[in-house]
Amino acid sequence: MNELSLLEAITQRASSHWTLEPAPKSPVVVSSRIRLARNVEHLVMPQFQNEDQSQNVLRLIREASDPILQTEGLAFYKINELDPLDRQILVEKHLISPEHAQDQSRRAVLISGDEKDCVMINEEDHLRIQTFFPGLQLDQALNRANALDDLLERNLPYAFDEKKGYLTACPTNLGTGMRASVMLHLPAMDMTQQTPMIFQTLFQVGLVVRGLFGEGSEAVGHFYQISNRTSTGIREFEMIQHLSLVTDQIVEKEMATRRKLKLEAPLRMKDRCGRSYGILQNAAILSTKEALERLSDVLLGKNMGFFSDEEIAGGLVEYLISAQPGFIQKQNTKKMNEEERDVVRAELFRKICKRRFCDV
Repeated sequence: MNELSLLEAITQRASSHWTLEPAPKSPVVVSSRIRLARNVEHLVMPQFQNEDQSQNVLRLIREASDPILQTEGLAFYKINELDPLDRQILVEKHLISPEHAQDQSRRAVLISGDEKDCVMINEEDHLRIQTFFPGLQLDQALNRANALDDLLERNLPYAFDEKKGYLTACPTNLGTGMRASVMLHLPAMDMTQQTPMIFQTLFQVGLVVRGLFGEGSEAVGHFYQISNRTSTGIREFEMIQHLSLVTDQIVEKEMATRRKLKLEAPLRMKDRCGRSYGILQNAAILSTKEALERLSDVLLGKNMGFFSDEEIAGGLVEYLISAQPGFIQKQNTKKMNEEERDVVRAELFRKICKRRFCDV
């Protein structure tokens, strides 16, 4: 598959190949991600580069990545050469950051066809190596990230200090340069107002909680990202173990709360989930935020047994992406204003939710 057809496949499909694998700890854990921050020694950091320096970095990294483009199934794209809508979809699919999507000639990205692997070039650091796996699979994601890291390092001398570790643009990334994160769906804990206390505890044990699209984003639809706050003073496998253990505990708490809600307030929960299903099934206008909030209730209802597999077909990530503005416009091959997108989004979810509600 050439670069153009690979990009078209990525931006045209709501699901990703990596989301189709079995997902440990689902439906609470949506995905696992490992990100490694790396810089090339003796080269100016991205935020201080002039145009010539930034183009030199792009050239060096492109040359270094050439040997793995074919063997690892990756393609190289300059950000400013991508259509703005395609850049938006890459953000919606968590492959690049909103900042990286800005139209600047100094930025590029490497992406694999299955979307498991993505390398942002000249974002905050020269390289942001990312790997994605469904459910709770931090070990597998780290193994894959380290393999890509090793391949790139063969041709790129990294900036590294024996005492400080990998040198990065942000001090919190010094050391391993690693960010391990999991995306969680926590509707029951939100409903019972447990999340504020839980998140405060997470901060005390070195973890940080962010919204659906990372730092500064809103936790729409009860979706959260949890990751390590710093990468200094702890080894990679220890951080993975720590985050996995904490995630297991959160999963147990969320599932126990779901069972309690169904046992103690079955009609109330069925009513809530059914109302959200009814909105998705009948709405003529549907915003992104409302779609995700109603979808969250329906997914909770499916887990509680209020909906059958036939009624809610498809995958969670597919729904999350399908609701996004960029993807809506891409599917309809035209740029639309907000109300036009809301109309098309409502039509999409009416098609998804077309079967009847199950009995308790």
